Amino acid sequence: MFTDWTEALEASDGLPLAPTSTEQEAAAARTLARNATGKEDLLFLLDAVGLPGDDDTLTALLPLIPDTGDAPTMTNTPAAPALSAFEAMAISMHNNGDSEQAIREATGLSETELSDLIANQVLGLPSQAADAPAIDVPVVALPVSDALQELIDWAAAHPTASLRSRAARITADLSELSERRDSEAAQREAEAKVAKAKADLEKALQELRTVKAGTRTTTAAATAPTPIRAGLGSGRTREELAAVRTWARANGYKVADAGMVPKRILEAYDAAHQAPVRKAG
Repeated sequence: MFTDWTEALEASDGLPLAPTSTEQEAAAARTLARNATGKEDLLFLLDAVGLPGDDDTLTALLPLIPDTGDAPTMTNTPAAPALSAFEAMAISMHNNGDSEQAIREATGLSETELSDLIANQVLGLPSQAADAPAIDVPVVALPVSDALQELIDWAAAHPTASLRSRAARITADLSELSERRDSEAAQREAEAKVAKAKADLEKALQELRTVKAGTRTTTAAATAPTPIRAGLGSGRTREELAAVRTWARANGYKVADAGMVPKRILEAYDAAHQAPVRKAG
């Protein structure tokens, strides 16, 4: 161990330093924003770690600052252990959607460490000791293939909390999809039954209208009067009616020039013209 600062500084000059990548700086800035209490606090934190605090950066980071509401009060609740820089970077990359392999390569965390970190900091699950028994996650039996069900069962019994949580989410999603499929199938079946009932009803109504139309035609034909003879309403032609009117006026009857000739005049006309025939016979 160095006891002289001069020696320590001279020794550090020869150490190779890897430059911080843009992705790492962005992840660190997002982590600072999620732990800041406001704009001024965020500017202070960015300046403390040497990150830029320009307007574009603040515009992107301000929505990430949590809304704490009222001012915090002092409590006796023990503070959670502070995260290391690599753990904070891992959480930020996870929230940004990076893959677990990319997070492990950037932070150096093992698969178990990363899974426990995500379970504790993101999912809010308690960290599990190495010798602690696995937590049983209820897995609902679904109509899936044996291979898929075995995979879900394996994940549900896994000692890693994040895998158990993922198995529970997959099971819930599959259950929701199964219910949605059954509901839509039942709806389609009901709609098909309604459509068939409507078609049957329309067919029955059409048959009823046809029967009623046939009945009306038959009744009208049966009650129609049979004409006595071709001609006008009295059964005489225009020429015959003209002769009747001429005879009626000559014999003192009053008759109109048009329209129906009274029945008594027709009978008198017939009687006058039939008498000579009988006398001649």
